[in-house]
Amino acid sequence: MFKQLDPLLHQQLRLQIVSLLMNVEKAEFNYLAEKTGATKGNISVQLTKLKDAGYIEIHKSFRNNYPLTTCNITPKGIEAFENYVAALKDYIGEKK
Repeated sequence: MFKQLDPLLHQQLRLQIVSLLMNVEKAEFNYLAEKTGATKGNISVQLTKLKDAGYIEIHKSFRNNYPLTTCNITPKGIEAFENYVAALKDYIGEKK
């Protein structure tokens, strides 16, 4: 029987964001927008959903008097991503 895919991560933009955060200590909002090609409004909505699920942390600060939003993945987010990847491997029949 197939494992259920995490519906939160199964959405393309949220999966892109979490994938990016898996490879960096933290990422700035503009970096995520640039790498995903998504609008800032859409990024903002998806970050909030990931934060509400406990998958990421969002930090607000200022740099040179300009707002700066940075994000990092949480241990819960890392576990969710790893489980998602493992479930996909089951779908395609790849050994773990």
